[in-house]
Amino acid sequence: MTRETFDLELQRLQDELLALGSMVESAITTSVEALKQRDFEASRRLIADDRLINEKRFALESDALILIATQQPMAGDLRTIAAVLEITTELERMGDYAKGIAKINLMIGEQPLIKPLIDLPKMAEKARSMLHQALDAFVRRDVELARTIPVQDDEVDALYNAIYRELMDFIVADQSVTEQANHLLWAAHNLERTADRVTNICERVLFTVTGEMVELNSAEGRRRTPESIA
Repeated sequence: MTRETFDLELQRLQDELLALGSMVESAITTSVEALKQRDFEASRRLIADDRLINEKRFALESDALILIATQQPMAGDLRTIAAVLEITTELERMGDYAKGIAKINLMIGEQPLIKPLIDLPKMAEKARSMLHQALDAFVRRDVELARTIPVQDDEVDALYNAIYRELMDFIVADQSVTEQANHLLWAAHNLERTADRVTNICERVLFTVTGEMVELNSAEGRRRTPESIA
């Protein structure tokens, strides 16, 4: 394989990664919109379509491993392929979080929501925007952008904390809403974890460009909470 052909294959790999990222972005948005609108059919479609995200991930991993095995790339090229492998895993897990929110919509069922969803859609949009920016930083090898994105996670955490406090107030006022409040809290938790995984992608951008593994936005540490509904 000539250098030109190798570069084309590497570019194709990154293009496929962006396609997977677009699928996950759409799943994040759709999952919360379906919950907000109580659209059960949309949630069922999202759950079924999660297999497409999984298949895309495995295809990307296969292509990346074949490229490593047949071309034995060195230095920066190898870091790029390694980053693709890592990022595909992060994206697949984000897809699982979106699927988990779709399942939550079905779990709540025909019950009316205990409150209009305001902060949850804001969380979803912020997490989706962070993901889009992170993938853009990877493609452009933009280290400065990659360093700034994790700071936005503070906004996601603030929204999560606001949702938590509000739902606890609902439970204190009326214990009959406890189950639904817990479901909504899990939905918020899934979005918080999505934003955390965006930070992992940003770390891979830095690794790709500099060869150094740097833990971003770790001063306060990440919340050690139970695994999300997926």
